[in-house]
Amino acid sequence: MIELRGISKVYRQGGREVSALQDVSLRVDPGEVFGVLGQSGAGKSTLIRCVNLLERPTQGRVRVNGKELLSLNPDELRLARQGIGMIFQHFNLFSSQTVAANVAYPLEVAGLPREQIRARVAELLSLVGLSDKADTYPSRLSGGQKQRVGIARALAPRPRILLSDEATSSLDPETTRSVLALLRDLNRQLGLTILLITHQMEVVKAICDSVAVLEQGRLVEQGKVVELLSRPGSHLHGLCYPPFTTGESAVLRGGQRVELSLSGEHSTRPILSTLARRFDVDAHLLEGSLERVGEARVGRLLFELTGAPDAVSQALAFLREQGLTSEEAAHAW
Repeated sequence: MIELRGISKVYRQGGREVSALQDVSLRVDPGEVFGVLGQSGAGKSTLIRCVNLLERPTQGRVRVNGKELLSLNPDELRLARQGIGMIFQHFNLFSSQTVAANVAYPLEVAGLPREQIRARVAELLSLVGLSDKADTYPSRLSGGQKQRVGIARALAPRPRILLSDEATSSLDPETTRSVLALLRDLNRQLGLTILLITHQMEVVKAICDSVAVLEQGRLVEQGKVVELLSRPGSHLHGLCYPPFTTGESAVLRGGQRVELSLSGEHSTRPILSTLARRFDVDAHLLEGSLERVGEARVGRLLFELTGAPDAVSQALAFLREQGLTSEEAAHAW
């Protein structure tokens, strides 16, 4: 479990103060994949480095795996950090050492016996699909393979928490999907809690259970990904789904425009045909999308209801009763 309370970070540069984080609080539950989303300069990297105290916050509390890290002495902090692995955007591998030696490094620092190190390295390389690369040097690896080495090295001390600092931002889309799938598998197999930062919405939709959105050092929203994407008024929904572009010229007969957000079981129901049968209205689909977000499906529709005014009103009431979010646009006639 990770709990940050009231985290602020101020840098002093040339006699002036620069605020990187301002009163940020968030909680990551055990076994969760939690994303921190924001553009460059939002404070994401500073925030994730506050979790293992690579950056010490100016104020606030940092609680990880049941311990208040800011109250620990150096030896206690060093021990606590063994339970927190970290992977980086630019891999941070030793170019003069083989893949196996890179993975073995934290175990050697910890003073483990050579046989234990050899067995653990073999286990980790198998876990990330690189058993055949043990004697290869990083210069001969692809970007995705380098990141898998970084993941294996981060997992070497058997951490309960894995921090990911923009780990896929320098990878191509196909490799990104492969690395994200690996992280999700590790989350499930090992019960890892994963906190990742990213500026890529696709990363959040592919792997995250929950998300926090940062803007200019401030937390503007946090919650379950599917819930936020299904709520038209949420900040995440606005970032992911720009306004529909269909103009009035596309309206067939004039009527009540409706924007509908779908998730869960509602995403598989024949909503438009149900409206037509039950209320004797016509539902003209103007625009829409449906996509998989983690294990759920999320989508939205823009359509026009036409028919008798009372029938249209009853259809809209039905949508609300079903727990569907209905945003009614202005009448098109």
